[in-house]
Amino acid sequence: MNDYVYQAPREWTRLHPVSPLLGGWVFIGLLLAYWVHNQVPAWVDGGDDTFAFFDRFPFLWLVLAALLAFAATIGISIWQWSRTEYRIGDDAVYLRQGIITRQQRQARLDRLQAVDVVQPLLARIFGFAAINVQVAGGQKSGVELKFLRLGDAEALRNEILALAAGVKQEKAAGHDAAPTPDATGAPGVAARGTDATTIANPTTPATDADGTPASSASIRGHLAQRAGALSNPEAVLSGTEQFRTAVAAAEEREVYTVPLKRLLLSILLSGAAITLLTLPFVGLIAFVVFRVDVVAAVTAFIGTSLVAIVTAAAGLLGFFWTRLNGGFGFTAGISADGLRLRHGLTETRRQTVPPGRVQAIRLYQPFLWRGQDWWRITINVAGYGEDQESVSVLHPVATREEAIRAVWLVLPDLGDPDPYGTLGHALHGSGAEGGFTTSPESARRVDPFQWRFRGVRATDRALLIRRGRWERELFVVPHERTQSLGLTQGPIRRALGLADVVVHSTQGPVTPVAAHLAVDDAMALLDAQAARAREGRRRQTPEQWMSAVGLETGAGHE
Repeated sequence: MNDYVYQAPREWTRLHPVSPLLGGWVFIGLLLAYWVHNQVPAWVDGGDDTFAFFDRFPFLWLVLAALLAFAATIGISIWQWSRTEYRIGDDAVYLRQGIITRQQRQARLDRLQAVDVVQPLLARIFGFAAINVQVAGGQKSGVELKFLRLGDAEALRNEILALAAGVKQEKAAGHDAAPTPDATGAPGVAARGTDATTIANPTTPATDADGTPASSASIRGHLAQRAGALSNPEAVLSGTEQFRTAVAAAEEREVYTVPLKRLLLSILLSGAAITLLTLPFVGLIAFVVFRVDVVAAVTAFIGTSLVAIVTAAAGLLGFFWTRLNGGFGFTAGISADGLRLRHGLTETRRQTVPPGRVQAIRLYQPFLWRGQDWWRITINVAGYGEDQESVSVLHPVATREEAIRAVWLVLPDLGDPDPYGTLGHALHGSGAEGGFTTSPESARRVDPFQWRFRGVRATDRALLIRRGRWERELFVVPHERTQSLGLTQGPIRRALGLADVVVHSTQGPVTPVAAHLAVDDAMALLDAQAARAREGRRRQTPEQWMSAVGLETGAGHE
């Protein structure tokens, strides 16, 4: 075992020298695509002289052009690497870079939303990783570091999470040891405490016992305590060696994993797979019964160029690859740092989302999954954005029990005396059963098929919105994560006395809308939810999440 201890740099440090080689392939691919599209028109457009270009230019010139493009790309990447540095401070992760103009960016740790350790295939083969630090803010407000040794990436992640959580040793004087809570919310999850630490509110600066802001010395002190003086550091397998990090990762407890068989079957039961499987039969029927020239029809629709054919094939197969690559080996766990998600086939990703950072949850059941009672669960996390659904998945294909457990991971206290019954009605109920406010009968004119299945209900901790007759959806929004509210009415809905209540969340794949409510119900929901959101933000702390999931929040010592 390698005794070298990896730790996050406090001084300005360059990325690993191998970064230009690992990151340069993207530029090479772009150059190659541009070259093919512009320099080989006969090949791309499917003309008669497909190989005329290769007759006019010897193969040697092609090799020389490729070598020049490779050298230029690597040269620019090395120049950019030499002008890129990063470091971690007590309050932020800093990155400065730029060839022509220099810029310095910082990801404030008090606004931390998630930390991802990503290993593309080539980087994983050679033991490297990229680290993405996502923070709340505008577009591209986080920091991305490509590439570090896997040990350096793990060490940086551990220290970022420790600082962001405000972990510090609780002083015995004036503090009673908190009892170990009981994890009664999640079926099949045994309660077990982690190290004796206190998790302070990550949205406020760390403080000492007397309430004064924590100094750098005290922050370094609780980091040393988290490291345990290296007596029990985290050991992570990297190739054939084990490495140790100066700040140990919090103890993790696995909650669920996704079997490969279920993942593959869920992909086969998707609408895209059924469409793909039925296309040959549709073509055969069109040819035999209607005498349609199928080949000519497909050629007219797609075209004969290579770019069009490759684009059509990529669009058709991209869905399946995204679902397989994103769901392969999917594992979810909990720790004092928050949610831990691991998944990936060719590109592995380890995500850590601190407590309380999930803004909204969507449980979706396609029609073909109803027989198995499976659900796909996605979440909104500030910083990921709308175009990153692949990293916003809480569970790619969950059984009903696992779906309830996944909601428990984010919201362990639903604020309801019968949370399982409430979620059961939300997932499979209809009408007013379970205490839901439903759409009035006038909604049948604009929503004839599923108006009976729409409903909204608020518990003490979250707002539940359901919809769907054939394809079911359930939105769960913690009250404290409500960003704003809106009421919308078009002319038809106004005439029918209907309105929609939009619960605004951060950017992401989840858009909660309680549609086709009676106007009086919509107005009452708007006012009540605004009050619940204010109260939820006032009382919510990460300690409540830790207590509910069965992690110790006290019992510190000098």
